[in-house]
Amino acid sequence: MKNRILSVDIFRGLTIVLMILVNTPGTWTSVYAPFLHAKWHGYTPTDLVFPFFLFIVGTSIVFAYKNKPTNAATYKKISIRTLKLIGLGVFLGAFTITFPFIKEFAEIRFPGVLQRIGVVFFFAAILFINFNWKTLVGVSAVLLVGYWLLMVYVPVEGVASTLERAPNNLANYLDVQVFGTHNYKPDYDPEGLLSTIPAIVSSLLGIFTGLILVSKQAKKATIMVGLGGAMLIVGSLWDLIFPINKALWTSSFVLVTAGWGNLFLALIYYLTDVRGMQFGSIFRYAGANAITVYFLSSFVTKIFYSIKVTEEISLHNWLYENIYVHDFMSGQLSSLLYGLTVVSFYCFLAYVMYKKKIFIKV
Repeated sequence: MKNRILSVDIFRGLTIVLMILVNTPGTWTSVYAPFLHAKWHGYTPTDLVFPFFLFIVGTSIVFAYKNKPTNAATYKKISIRTLKLIGLGVFLGAFTITFPFIKEFAEIRFPGVLQRIGVVFFFAAILFINFNWKTLVGVSAVLLVGYWLLMVYVPVEGVASTLERAPNNLANYLDVQVFGTHNYKPDYDPEGLLSTIPAIVSSLLGIFTGLILVSKQAKKATIMVGLGGAMLIVGSLWDLIFPINKALWTSSFVLVTAGWGNLFLALIYYLTDVRGMQFGSIFRYAGANAITVYFLSSFVTKIFYSIKVTEEISLHNWLYENIYVHDFMSGQLSSLLYGLTVVSFYCFLAYVMYKKKIFIKV
């Protein structure tokens, strides 16, 4: 596409590749620390991956909807895409390989990664086509500050709120009350209901970056670096009273991750779109079918864990233990190599789809 900003495609594809990598180690018992989520407060490189995708969803909204009229057709397009994403996510949560291929109702997880992407996309897109950037700044501030006040000052059944994983954590409490057994864990869900509010801001912050990229500003990369640095500073300061936490998607987490997102995107933008360097094509291929590649990887991984080679060993475990586990390699390296093999397969699939001009828009 003429005048297409390559860095956005590369960033999106790189994020999807990293999502697949951190989700498919050979074994969860042997994983290098950077490829694991923080246990609760704080963040690791892995904790940047999902917010990076929501961030680039916001950036992509600018390119997709900047010239769209605010009418029924646009709302219909946004709504259909939202329902597709939510539907795919619920399908992943409900699918099982045994007939009738649907879990017992009480075992189905309702929240999830694709569901959150769908909901966040919906609200971010609707806000973008209806309001200017100044109003969106106000909306973002209200949502982040409001979420902080809710989480810190609203008691739970008469007990003072906590930000720890506990019954009187407001986000955890609401997830259990609303979803019951349909959570990721019995007491919380990392893609829960209340924490979706600040997740919307992750995409709104990506919208601001998209507006920079489509503007006539001369030094876009410099502006993005400044914006990213400011977000990192504010988010790190906010961490002192509202800890950075992915599971709760705290306001400080939103700012810090969007800050890093701006810095990384600025670097890729400067190298590819400004300096004209040629690299990262494989990520651009993955980015062209990002949701399709992610869905397939999640679906196939679930099948590999479900198929039993023996009564106790899944196909996933059998492949890992028979091909990747060796005495001369550490468990972490073996586990990483398995994940890299999975990533390589989906990168190759994305390459084939791109070259054959197969683009599945979800």
